[in-house]
Formats: sequence, C-alpha cells, structure tokens
Amino acid sequence: MRVVAAVDKFRSTATAAQVAAAIGHACWELGHECVEVPVADGGEGTLDVLGGANRTSVVSGPLGDAVEAGWRMHRTTAVIEMARASGLDLVGGAAGNDALAASTSGTGELIDMALDAGAKKIIVCLGGSATTDGGFGALRAIHAPHRLRGVELLVACDVRTAFADAAEVFAPQKGASPAQVRLLRGRLERLAQVYRQEYGVDVATIEGAGAAGGLAGGLAALGAKLVPGFDLVADELDLDDIVRRADLVLTGEGHLDLQSFEGKVVGRVQEMAISYGVAVAAIVGIVDPNVTERVRHVSLEQMFGLERAVNEPLWCIERAAATLLGP
Repeated sequence: MRVVAAVDKFRSTATAAQVAAAIGHACWELGHECVEVPVADGGEGTLDVLGGANRTSVVSGPLGDAVEAGWRMHRTTAVIEMARASGLDLVGGAAGNDALAASTSGTGELIDMALDAGAKKIIVCLGGSATTDGGFGALRAIHAPHRLRGVELLVACDVRTAFADAAEVFAPQKGASPAQVRLLRGRLERLAQVYRQEYGVDVATIEGAGAAGGLAGGLAALGAKLVPGFDLVADELDLDDIVRRADLVLTGEGHLDLQSFEGKVVGRVQEMAISYGVAVAAIVGIVDPNVTERVRHVSLEQMFGLERAVNEPLWCIERAAATLLGP
C-alpha cells in the first residue's frame, strides 16, 4: 500500500518532520511504502517544511534586542518566518512582552536582506507574532521599497481578521490590557489611513490584513499578495499530486478541534484526499468532543494517556499509525 504521511507539527512535542518519520517507520515495519510530507499552514513551522533555514542573520527582536533569525534563500526564492524575528516566544511569551512597543522591524530587516541577496520571490510566513504594529516597523526597515517591484511577495496567513480588528482579536494574547487594546485599535485605524494615502491601498478592505497584528496588511500596502498558508505550502510541495497517487493518507496535529477544519492542515488534507477518492485518517494528540465525527482518527491521549503522549510522542505516533494501518 502506498501511504502518504501529510502531517502538521504537534506543538511543543514533535516537529512535522518527526511525526512524518514516525509514521514512515510504522509503514516500513508493516511492509508499506510511505511518502513522508511534513506540512504546515503558513504559521510557525512553515520554514522547516519548505526546506529549513540555510542562513542566519542578526536582526532587531520584537522589543529591540538583537536576535539571530534563521531564514532560507534558495536560488531566487526567500522564505522568512516572521516568528523567528518578531515572535512572542522571543520575549518569553505574553508576560515578557510590551504589547505597545513590540515591533516587526526584524521581519522587515530580513525582507531587506532577501532583496539584497537578489530574491525574486519572497514568502513571508505569519503566526506566533509578538506585535500589533500593523507592519509599520517592517515597512520602515525595508530600504528603498521600490525594489519590491517585479518581486513576487507572498504572505502566508490563515486568518480572515480585518486590519484594525487585530487589536481585539490578537493583542490580548500578546499581553495587552483592555486599555492597551483600545490604544492599539486607534493606532491601527490611523495607520490604515496612512497606508491609503502613501501607497493607495485600503488595507481596511483586505480580508486577513489583521494577521500577525496587521503585518499582513502592511505588506499588502507594498503590493504583497495574501495567500492561505496551506495552499501556498501545498503548491510548493506539489502535495496535490502526491495525495492523488496515494492509497491512504495519514494526517495529524496536536489538537483536533473546530479550527482544524477552517484552513488548517488536517481539514485541508482531508478535503484533498476525499476529492481524489483516497482514504484518509488522522493521528492527533487530543480531540475536542464536538469534532469526533469529522474525520477518522486516533487520539494519543485516549490511546496512551496524556502523560505518555506528551513525554513519548513519537513512540505513541508510531503505534497509532500501526493501528490505523492494521487489518
């Protein structure tokens, strides 16, 4: 049997590549062929599934401290994961963040470096940001933005949040108080006016412009195309053709819930497999009761207990795969 392991990461426990490899080992033990395809939806982990970092640059972190950010340059295509330069984890989470001061400058610096390196296609992956600056820091850090003319600038995002709504939707997760949320919204509304006046782009009307605290909108003002993250990754990996030729597709992620079927990896892989009449099942860490019927699945928590699933995820994933592959 030809099995495709098209899986997302299990956040904080296993990378997508590790999960795919565990499934691959289970297939090998049972005599099945396995094509391992680590997948992402445009957020954290996307750089790894698109080949991984092959350059490291020192840039400004979210609060101005220097950070080392890995990024990828292959031929004339650059891949930048904004969380590596402007991510919430870099400041120790919400408790260590300054929601008003956090800036996307470092992400802009990486884009500038990609232009210096001759990039003709730049993919910016959003997710995990510490910022709600509307991309203002990034735009200021890009010297001579006219260099982006003739460059294909793609922004991978998986939310539909409007530009100014990023304050209410995301800023509280980044440590913003209710009063700060109001200030941030006002700042984003004014910034939308600035972008309209300076660039002729009304970011307030662009669906998803609020992704990464408005960074998506800021880059859209410079001519970027916002693309659903999964679609971008699937195109880069030629996933459609791989799934079409499978006998069984195994997908997976750490937490199966309603969001899993709203542009995330599990739901989109399931849709793709069904469109070709290919059987599909998921291996997940935990599952919400309201989605148990949405996809055939095995829950590591239910099968092995939460403690073992967290401490020995790859062992559990391999055995869960064997269960799904069994008679």
